[in-house]
Amino acid sequence: MSQLRSGRARIQSTAVILRTLAGIVLLSSPRAASPAPDGPMAGRDGSGDFDFDIGEWTTHLERLKHPLSGSSEWVEYNGTSRVRSLLGGRANVVELEVTGASGRIEGLSLRLYEPEARQWTLNFANVTDGHLTSPMIGDFQDGRGQFYGQDTFNGRAILVRFIVSSVTTRSWRFEQAFSGDGGRTWETNWIATDTRLPR
Repeated sequence: MSQLRSGRARIQSTAVILRTLAGIVLLSSPRAASPAPDGPMAGRDGSGDFDFDIGEWTTHLERLKHPLSGSSEWVEYNGTSRVRSLLGGRANVVELEVTGASGRIEGLSLRLYEPEARQWTLNFANVTDGHLTSPMIGDFQDGRGQFYGQDTFNGRAILVRFIVSSVTTRSWRFEQAFSGDGGRTWETNWIATDTRLPR
């Protein structure tokens, strides 16, 4: 258990450092459900930030076939995403199923809100190997979500960044990028555009 806490603390520390370097400043918001506490964790209540995503979506996915290799070969997939709210909105689960010429991707993402930190953790599992990736940690500011974490890719330690943007009632965009040089440069390798299915 102490190793898990230690690993989680390192990930949170990295996320804070990266956000500071990127010049992201937490701002309080009139949407906050209660007054923000004083101190470094002060900020807006983001527990409803993923409410827009609840429901069913068509998903168009573009994936860089060989990340961090210098390759520019992209492959495309189409399918669906289903998102269900859990625990009164403090968590949700995403089921992704897409297919393309390069095969099929089935995955699950569990998103959990941490009220004290006012941040989300995003935890992804690909059913191919049945393993959860390292959690991504972050929040939304001005309608844009940024999440950071650490992982390994082909045996290398890397940093990972998720960006949620262009959010409307009908569609939104998700990007994943890897950095193999400690965050100095980023390579986008996964771009998904979701469009809401008619109810």
